[in-house]
Amino acid sequence: MKSAWSFALALAVSSFGQAAADDLLSVYQQALAGDPKLKAAGLKLNIGTAQKEQSFGEFLPQVTATGNWSHNEQTVSGGAREINTTYPGKRYYISVNQSLVDLAKFWNWRRAKETENVYIEEQIEAENALIDDVVERYFDLLQAEDQLNLLRGETEALAVQYEQIKRQFAKQLVKVTDLYEVEARLDQLQASQIEAETALVKARENLREMTSNLPQDLARLREDIDYKVLEGNLEDWIAVAKSENPLLRAQLSAIEAASDDVAMQRSRHLPVVDLQFNYFNSDTGYQSSRTPQTEVQTAGINVSVPIFSGGVISEKTNEAQHRLELAKNENESKIRALVKEISDAFLTSNASVRRIAASAKALESAKKSREAKEKGFKFGLETVGDVLDAQQAEFRARRDLALGRYSYVKNRMRFLHAVGVISPQNLEEVNQWLQQPQPTSPN
Repeated sequence: MKSAWSFALALAVSSFGQAAADDLLSVYQQALAGDPKLKAAGLKLNIGTAQKEQSFGEFLPQVTATGNWSHNEQTVSGGAREINTTYPGKRYYISVNQSLVDLAKFWNWRRAKETENVYIEEQIEAENALIDDVVERYFDLLQAEDQLNLLRGETEALAVQYEQIKRQFAKQLVKVTDLYEVEARLDQLQASQIEAETALVKARENLREMTSNLPQDLARLREDIDYKVLEGNLEDWIAVAKSENPLLRAQLSAIEAASDDVAMQRSRHLPVVDLQFNYFNSDTGYQSSRTPQTEVQTAGINVSVPIFSGGVISEKTNEAQHRLELAKNENESKIRALVKEISDAFLTSNASVRRIAASAKALESAKKSREAKEKGFKFGLETVGDVLDAQQAEFRARRDLALGRYSYVKNRMRFLHAVGVISPQNLEEVNQWLQQPQPTSPN
């Protein structure tokens, strides 16, 4: 029975120490090269910048030039003969307009600037989310592989023991109930293994979705990592997040943009003042026969006063005010969700440190208990069920320890993401926790 256990344990941990072909940074680079969300955020920022430049261009002089060239024929009938006259025609018109007072244009420019700030923060958030998502999916895959390997190891151990119990039963050394108990547990493990295989396929596809290809091997966590709790007070971290989180900064800019929109709509009730220069020269038709030709040049100040537009401006102002209130409500909702996310990630990450330590102790105790049960079974002091329970407890402790380690890494990055201080440097730090491929010695 001890040899069966040794074989199963070797199978369960065999994949843990393999040299990996892809580590966390290489997977991140693959995701960074083709992430559609990051590309979409960049395109939105380009759109926002173009809109800001458009609104600024409205302050600059607006120049319009029109030209017309024509061929004219005139026929005069009467008397003894007809008189036909042909002559070319030309017309030129140039207009220059410069806004002097137009508050709607000013507030529209302010709104466009704040909208661009929204897109800037959204792009930063897309970069942060990609880092967090890479870590999440990377370690989800490692976790699924570990759980399946441990279940396979436990199943193999139980299958070997089942054959031993069958031989002992044939010699009438054990009861039939012992045989049935092993069969029942073997069936349960095989069912759990099917579920673990499904979870592994899903984890692989999740990673493939991000990188467009599936790495064959992933670098695994080292065994000698010093897991430390997140320092600082939770309330202090929440205060940091309110100023550093890109989503909150984007929402504040969205509120400012909505406020500027209200001011823009209200300013449409105000007079608009333009400075205008015009030049007009035409010799089309009858004018072409006149000499000398006449040129018209004008300069003036135009004042336009809106009086009544059917209530359109008032209703647009009401709409803008409602959008402003909506943006404020969304900001409050995001703050509450962020506080919950930070609190959960902070507490879960620190709890994982205690869980890892407790699971490590539980694993040591479970190993000693399993060894004692196996010795007791040899001398008839323990039943088959006692030995199976001890082995099951040890595998469960191994699974709990692995889950605790992965939970710590994922929740730590989730916390940094929520606060808004996550960066590629954090990714490099986690990558140092992985087993690095051993260099190949030269032949």
